[in-house]
Amino acid sequence: MSNEETTQHASSEHIAVSRVLSKILRHEPDLVGIHLDAQGWVAIDELVHAINRRARAAQAPKRLRSLPNITRAILLAVVASSDKRRFSISPDGKRLRAAQGHSLDVDLGYADAEPPPVLYHGTAWRSWPAIAKGGLKAGSRHAVHLSLDVRTAARVGERHGRPVVLEVDAVRMHSIGFSFSRADNGVWLVSHVPAEYLRVVPQ
Repeated sequence: MSNEETTQHASSEHIAVSRVLSKILRHEPDLVGIHLDAQGWVAIDELVHAINRRARAAQAPKRLRSLPNITRAILLAVVASSDKRRFSISPDGKRLRAAQGHSLDVDLGYADAEPPPVLYHGTAWRSWPAIAKGGLKAGSRHAVHLSLDVRTAARVGERHGRPVVLEVDAVRMHSIGFSFSRADNGVWLVSHVPAEYLRVVPQ
């Protein structure tokens, strides 16, 4: 295998591991039989052992059976290479959690913070009519996710179809009492955004 093929293989493996980690740490720890603490953390060594044990079990889901044997080094490499810094490692280096995006009942403990004057949200054009009436809602997640710049928001929107980027009047929202916080990966979080604080960014 050439160096280029090796790199591509490692990259595809990292993507597969990243997707499984997101599933486990954001939505379904029961997939591998672990429990997250109240802040969404799990011990890295416990997680590695649980994934490998479940992947080798009879009738394991294909998403687990297709993974490489997970080591601590592989897991940390996936975390380090995540383009959106989806995961956070605890200060002592022993625990891991998803930075945001949970549908589980966890308290991430991010402190309230004053947002920049303007933030952005990327979504699909087909969602805009409903958003224009009812605003941005967290849905099954804990919070609405907002980006610092148009480009990042556009990339998020592209995952859902033809993208639209919405500008959020964060300074005005904050001035009347809306609480904002910032995740470890730089994503801004707010409970919801009423429609009157939104406008479509021309493209």
